[in-house]
Amino acid sequence: MIYSGVLTKMRTELSDTVQYYLVWKDDFIHMNQLIGKKISINFLKYECLNCGLQKKIFRQGLCYDCFSSIPQAGEWVISPEKSKAHLDEEDRDLEYEKRSQLQPHIVYLANSSDVKVGVTRKTQVPTRWIDQGAHEAIEIVEVPNRYLAGITEVALKNHVADKTNWRKMLTNDVLDLDLHAERDKLKQFIPDEARDYYLASNKETEIKFPVEKYPEKVKTLNLSKSPFYEGLLRGIKGQYLIFDDGTAFNVRGHEGHVVEIKVVL
Repeated sequence: MIYSGVLTKMRTELSDTVQYYLVWKDDFIHMNQLIGKKISINFLKYECLNCGLQKKIFRQGLCYDCFSSIPQAGEWVISPEKSKAHLDEEDRDLEYEKRSQLQPHIVYLANSSDVKVGVTRKTQVPTRWIDQGAHEAIEIVEVPNRYLAGITEVALKNHVADKTNWRKMLTNDVLDLDLHAERDKLKQFIPDEARDYYLASNKETEIKFPVEKYPEKVKTLNLSKSPFYEGLLRGIKGQYLIFDDGTAFNVRGHEGHVVEIKVVL
């Protein structure tokens, strides 16, 4: 069976084991069903997720021109503390920024490789944690806008990491930790503006990923350098496909790449 289309990050469902779906324009693949099968990935061309043109992808599935201009790629997306919609100040498109920034946001702790702090819209829980490959996560505060979440993250990352060690995550070199205790340690560092939003009683979320075998060492597949790959799929974690030879393919990192995926056997 052969599928083709432009890559976007896999859609997910949290159940006993995370379910993954690769969605095309007119079709989709339930990726869990391909685990244990040999598949091939063939890179055909680029296609910007915004303008649809065949232009080299710069970041986030976008060509340089779109990344530099559309509101979905504003600086506040990566740096929430730079959000200004609550001040009625425009970055690129105030109407869009108000819709995105002026809604409930969560500051959380997630354990993917080590404990890290992060920010996401409330509507993206638990999707954000799954995408990061976290096997456990817990909310710290729920605030009414992105700015408050951003300044809280900035304050807390002086005391806990804000990045995931993706190699440790993919080799499953991780420990189970008491995130309730880790959260309580950080309470004293929450900024005054966000302290009333502290969540003291919510429970830790545990996430199980569909992986038959974790690699001892990981090597990444970059389709721009190696446009064809074939291997036995052994699992999925975060937004990575994990193959039997230790190759890991970051689907999200290849958004905007048009590919052909073939189930070999």
